[in-house]
Amino acid sequence: MHASEHSSLSRRRFLASSAAVIGAGAGAVIIGAAPGARAASPAAVPEPNIFSTSAWSARPPSSPVSLAGRNPNKIVVHHTAFPNTADTGTSGSFAIAHEIQDLHMDTNGWIDTGNHFTISRTGIIMEGRHRSLERLLAGSNMVVGAHTVNQNTQSIGIENNGTYISVAPPAILYASLVSLCSYVCYQYGIATSQIYGHRDFNDTECPGDKLYAMLPQLRKDVAARM
Repeated sequence: MHASEHSSLSRRRFLASSAAVIGAGAGAVIIGAAPGARAASPAAVPEPNIFSTSAWSARPPSSPVSLAGRNPNKIVVHHTAFPNTADTGTSGSFAIAHEIQDLHMDTNGWIDTGNHFTISRTGIIMEGRHRSLERLLAGSNMVVGAHTVNQNTQSIGIENNGTYISVAPPAILYASLVSLCSYVCYQYGIATSQIYGHRDFNDTECPGDKLYAMLPQLRKDVAARM
């Protein structure tokens, strides 16, 4: 999740999936109850349950986020390098999202969270950078990120909370990663072979030896889901 900054319609959107029970607490809204919710096509890859920046009360960006003017051609997987502590439920997951945003804005000097999406250790998926969910739902254009040097205008960054150098991520986190990658690939027309780790492009341990070694299986699992 370390890279240089590259240079709002942000709507509260809770997208139901079979794993929606993960976010059933703390005010989660089930699809069908939300006004204007879009029904998923039976032929489509299921939309995962994603909490928007407004849902977790993100700070506004320090300046407007930019659009790349193109669709992404890959996904880059990260870990946060935070301790592998519990982030139980929505409240704990939202606290992690705030910690990440504060680090990226106040320490790194970026305009907003660097990655497009964040997954907690309890499998909660959250929008990271503002407008990322809006553009994903539209399936066109992408928000410029700040997660991977030289890839921020062409890749969707997904950070997974924890440190995965010597231990694998929890199964519930991995299941959410498969679900989110599948939906991103479907919406943007990205080949499942185009799922990478941060270290494929920059000199970093990210996303950790264990998670990086899982990427071939991740590509297979995403392909199977699609």
